[in-house]
Amino acid sequence: MAARPVIEYYFSFISLWSYIGSRRFQRLVQETNAHVIHKPIDLMYIFSISGGLPVKQRSAQRQAYRLLEMERWRRIHGIPIVQNPKYYPADPSLAHRVLLAAIEESGNDSLAVQEFARLGLEAVWARELDIANEATIVQLAKEAGLSGDRLLQRAKTEPLLADQETALTKEAEIRQYFGAPLYSFRGEPFWGQDRLDMLDDAIKSGRDPIVVPSLP
Repeated sequence: MAARPVIEYYFSFISLWSYIGSRRFQRLVQETNAHVIHKPIDLMYIFSISGGLPVKQRSAQRQAYRLLEMERWRRIHGIPIVQNPKYYPADPSLAHRVLLAAIEESGNDSLAVQEFARLGLEAVWARELDIANEATIVQLAKEAGLSGDRLLQRAKTEPLLADQETALTKEAEIRQYFGAPLYSFRGEPFWGQDRLDMLDDAIKSGRDPIVVPSLP
């Protein structure tokens, strides 16, 4: 029996492109029977060390083109998108820690864990909710089928969960990842939801991973 493909999924609840690709990613996971390791990271920190800029600090032409791309992908995927969410960019760290607590208890393969990971993205980009708000986080966890109140309490009081988010962010830095979503399969990184077809091909074809070249 062939081993299940394993995908490391680096993302943040405030990542627009993670949201845009979230349902397509769920379908890919189901089709390939992949095991996904959810790795929420501090995206603003990753931007700060890799040459990326927060949206409001980008040039006017880049901001305008981003809105155009949002509309293109909204139509392609048939998903709702709020172009300028009221609570963006809120601090997603507490919600990330709730996710990590849920993974610790139920595992990455839990459908409730996977749904919470998707709902956290949807909350920001489709429902215009404040992902930093405790009541919102509990609500989303309950919608996913998790024990929201208890997981929130763990996230607020257990330093190891915060340490884990920091460690995942450091891991992304060491691997020279620079944005989200980043899907890593057999060590080969696929950056951006528009690379999901490439990830799908890499899994189904069984080809050898392509190694990121070393710069001189």
